[in-house]
Amino acid sequence: MDRIFNMDNKFFTFMGKAADLILLNIIFLICCLPVVTIGASVTAMYYVTLKMVRNEESYISRSFFQSFRQNFRQATGIWLILLAGGTVLWLDFQIMEQAGSGGIFQAVYLGLCFILLIYGMISAYIFPLLAKFDNTVKNTFKNSLLMSIRHLPYTILLLLITYVPMFLTLNYGVVLVYGAVVWLAAGFALTAFINSHIYMRIYKNYIPEEAQENDSEWTLGE
Repeated sequence: MDRIFNMDNKFFTFMGKAADLILLNIIFLICCLPVVTIGASVTAMYYVTLKMVRNEESYISRSFFQSFRQNFRQATGIWLILLAGGTVLWLDFQIMEQAGSGGIFQAVYLGLCFILLIYGMISAYIFPLLAKFDNTVKNTFKNSLLMSIRHLPYTILLLLITYVPMFLTLNYGVVLVYGAVVWLAAGFALTAFINSHIYMRIYKNYIPEEAQENDSEWTLGE
């Protein structure tokens, strides 16, 4: 009987994690509402989930807002750059849909698809990198691209986990109804938590072994 009500058993551990992810998801969504703060919110969410993966997180809201404040300027700058780049890409695809179907147009379309892939690879790494490593905006972009190429199998997995559920939710009516509930309840935080297991495997290659349990930010080499 004592085992059943032991707070360290698997059931209570799971329920605790679930409650933490729901709380984190709510805070994340609220902080994303001004839109311009999305970058800082994503960075703060990953700061928390990276700690959760190491079983070091006890105060979700405090850690979230600590990272939110510390990384606000850089994260906002990165987010505005990504937003501008994504908008340009979207407009280019809209133009191509109205253009002809000749060889030159197909070549341009394939070129845009390649740029979109690079854009997605950078986007998948950049905010988690900012949450863990201290660096300039320029080097954070550069390291995001280099890391995504160097760890390509992990990158493909990250892209699938991050973007496929979003695509299905936005493009299929039935999925939209149920998917919206999941995203609002815990979807973003759950995705970040799953991805954080992968990021920690990658980061071990860049953080000294004796310092991997230290929560301090590390400067990633150029």
